[in-house]
Amino acid sequence: MEHIETIAVHAGRAVESGTGAVTPSITLSTTFERDRDGSYIHEFVYTRSENPNRMQWEEALAAMEGGAAAMAFASGMAATAALLQTLRSGDHVIIPTDLYHGSRDLVTTIMARWGLAATAVDMRVAANVERAIRPNTRLIWIESPTNPSLNIADITAIAAIAQERDILTAVDNTWATPVWQKPLALGVDVVMHSTTKYFGGHSDVLGGALILAEDGALAEQLRSIQLLSGAVPSPFDCWLLLRSLPTMPLRVREQTATAATLAAFLARHPGVSQVHYPGLAAHINHDVAQRQMQGGFGAMLSFEVVGSAEAAMHVAANVKLITRATSLGGVESLIEHRASIEGPHSPTPDTLLRLSVGLEHVDDLTADLEAALG
Repeated sequence: MEHIETIAVHAGRAVESGTGAVTPSITLSTTFERDRDGSYIHEFVYTRSENPNRMQWEEALAAMEGGAAAMAFASGMAATAALLQTLRSGDHVIIPTDLYHGSRDLVTTIMARWGLAATAVDMRVAANVERAIRPNTRLIWIESPTNPSLNIADITAIAAIAQERDILTAVDNTWATPVWQKPLALGVDVVMHSTTKYFGGHSDVLGGALILAEDGALAEQLRSIQLLSGAVPSPFDCWLLLRSLPTMPLRVREQTATAATLAAFLARHPGVSQVHYPGLAAHINHDVAQRQMQGGFGAMLSFEVVGSAEAAMHVAANVKLITRATSLGGVESLIEHRASIEGPHSPTPDTLLRLSVGLEHVDDLTADLEAALG
């Protein structure tokens, strides 16, 4: 299987040998029978360590990103935390200046108390990453596109810099999805997803994942953290995510086409001072995005409203079709004033609104934004 649409339908979904069921069953049991000699003839011991639904889901995740191993977690933050827990006190990590505020806070507050040092750099220029490297740098954490400003990093260039120095690289690929971007093929070691978003696609299941290029020592370390920390998804969550997977490429392609149209509309609107979307020719790293994203630029965009924070809040308050809510990647379009949710130390402009484009008709979404902008 080479095409992502086919992978999405078939990965992790073998016909059940006992019943012939085409759709995987849900195995809710938390524990599994041992044989009389003490062995586990069914290969399962306890659902925190392994479960048929989670194994199916992890198989599908690895296939979607072209990886050799995958670990599913209870949330994207749990997946991120697990990777950071493979580092030691005194290690150094490089992060983007613009990234999901939860990831930034995890690194700079909780992990800092464990002795992890961090440097934030503008990753739109790969040389900035190279200059930030220290003798104790062990991980370069990349977001591309970034949340919420949709900055683009040259993943191939940063991965090459890291490989020369034996530094681990990881990419949060939540926004791009494997439909548009395959970081492992660009040379990185680990991909992280908040599977809550486009993999789930319906705003009704929480999950996260790590997918690795190699099934080696790091994969075993992460499996140990997954087991001992216990931040694993339930069998039903895994079943829901696998159920949503076959439609993911279709959903993402349609959402992306609409996002591109809305970005162009907003870029022309007199009430908008700036649109952040890598598909626009005016985007500072549009050429990099064209090179490393496979024909599409994703269904997320943000835009800055002319005026003040109050003006941005006014626009968000006056949409009728689009929902004011956190999160992204669902079938419904969502809008959010990011600075207010990120807190008093947010680096996000207070006039910025983040838009997750859903599956509504593009004309209806355009009309909704036009009316709200006035």
